[in-house]
Amino acid sequence: MSTMRLLLIEDNERLGQLIRDGLTKDGLAVDWQQTLEDGEATLEAAAFDLVLLDLGLPDGDGLDLIRRLRRASDTIPILVLTARGGLSDRITGLDAGADDYLIKPFDIAELSARCRALLRRPAQGLTPVLSVGKLTFDTSSRQAAHDGVAIELSRREAGLLEALMRRAGAVLTKQALEEAVYDFNEPVTPNAVEVAISRLRRRLDDAGVKDTLHNVRGVGYMLKAKRG
Repeated sequence: MSTMRLLLIEDNERLGQLIRDGLTKDGLAVDWQQTLEDGEATLEAAAFDLVLLDLGLPDGDGLDLIRRLRRASDTIPILVLTARGGLSDRITGLDAGADDYLIKPFDIAELSARCRALLRRPAQGLTPVLSVGKLTFDTSSRQAAHDGVAIELSRREAGLLEALMRRAGAVLTKQALEEAVYDFNEPVTPNAVEVAISRLRRRLDDAGVKDTLHNVRGVGYMLKAKRG
């Protein structure tokens, strides 16, 4: 099983180091950014299993990032870390789309336990059925469909589609897709992702799902519902 990858967005240098070091010791991989802009760019460039988000960031309010992600149907779990401890603050954060709320100061052991609890939920979504426009993917049966009509996919194609649908609207790098679909001990040829993406695109085109899977040159791939 691959290591769970977390994105920490926290501007306090000392706290950020404590969180990263503590969670790393517990076997979690932590990428750390200190601004809203850098955090959002990192989310667009790679796949993560959980976001740890401070609200009072130097270039904006973390709540705005939560709302943008939820409007884009991004279901990645978000754990808010903040000094805003009032009841109304907690309600606002949860209503914006946060999955959990931890008030500063906190113990790293409690943070680690909350992370594990969120990561035990059905992978990156509270519903087993993902959807982008009329395209759906049932994560339990591993069955894709377009407008209710089943799409036959290989195991690899299904894995790619699931990874892309979980981060619909965001660009996933080739490396992120490799990590999502291939085991660590599995040999991967240099163009394996490109070949698998080409096959998946052909399957989607044949099923009538056109202009949905995009190649972002030099960055990676993105699944986005066609407008209109």
